[in-house]
Amino acid sequence: MGIKEFETKVMEIIQRTYNVKSFRFIIPEHIEFKPGQFLHVTIKIDSREASKHFTISNSPTENTYVEFTKKITESEFSHALDTLKVGDWARISLPYGTFTFCGEYEKTAFLVGGIGITPVRSICKFVCDKKIDTDIVILYGNKTERDIIFYEDFIQMEAENKKLRVVYILDSPLDRTMWKGKIGFITSEMIIEEIPDYDERVFYMCGPPKMVGYLRTLLLKEIGISEKKIIFENFSGY
Repeated sequence: MGIKEFETKVMEIIQRTYNVKSFRFIIPEHIEFKPGQFLHVTIKIDSREASKHFTISNSPTENTYVEFTKKITESEFSHALDTLKVGDWARISLPYGTFTFCGEYEKTAFLVGGIGITPVRSICKFVCDKKIDTDIVILYGNKTERDIIFYEDFIQMEAENKKLRVVYILDSPLDRTMWKGKIGFITSEMIIEEIPDYDERVFYMCGPPKMVGYLRTLLLKEIGISEKKIIFENFSGY
C-alpha cells in the first residue's frame, strides 16, 4: 500500500462539538488506507501553502471520502482550517502510520483522551462494518460532556456490536447529578475494574503526550502489562 498524493476539494464540514470540526474531502478511486492511519494535508493560507498531518477519522469502508477531525485552536493553521469552505482546494497524501487494527487480536482495549478518539473511531467503524469478531473496551476521557467527540457514532456502533463497550470518564462534569459515567481520570484501579480480563488484551493508547506517557507507565509498572501488548500514539495540538 504505497503513498498516494492527489489534489482535491472540501466535500463537507461537520461541527462535531463546540470546538471540534470534521473535514471531508473528495477521494479518487483506488485510494486505500488502514483504519487508524494518518494523512498529510496541504491548504492555502493567504498566498502560500501550509501542511500538517492528521489522523483519518473515517473508516476504509466509508470509501467515498477521506475525513480528518480537528480541535480548533488559536494557531494559524487551525484558524485557516476554521475558515475553509466547501469547494476549497487541498492536496492530500496518504496513508502513513502503524497505529492500526484490522482484526489481528481477539480482545483489545483502548485508553483514549480528547481528540485522540479519532483513530479509534476509524478502527471501531471498520470493525462494525466488517463484522469482525473482536471484543473491544474503550476508556475515553474528556474534561466535560461538551468535549465528547463522536458520541452519537459510538452509541450507534455499540447498539450494532455487542462486543464493543465505551466507558466515558469526565474530569469536571457540568452536571454531576445527571452524569452517569465515571468522574476523574483513568487509573490502574479503573482499568482493573472495567477491564477485568486486562491480561488477555492488547492495549492501544492515544491522546496528549503526557497522558500517553502516564498510562504507559501505569500499564507497565502498576498492572504488569507486557511492552509487546502496548501500542501507542501521541497527539500534539497545533
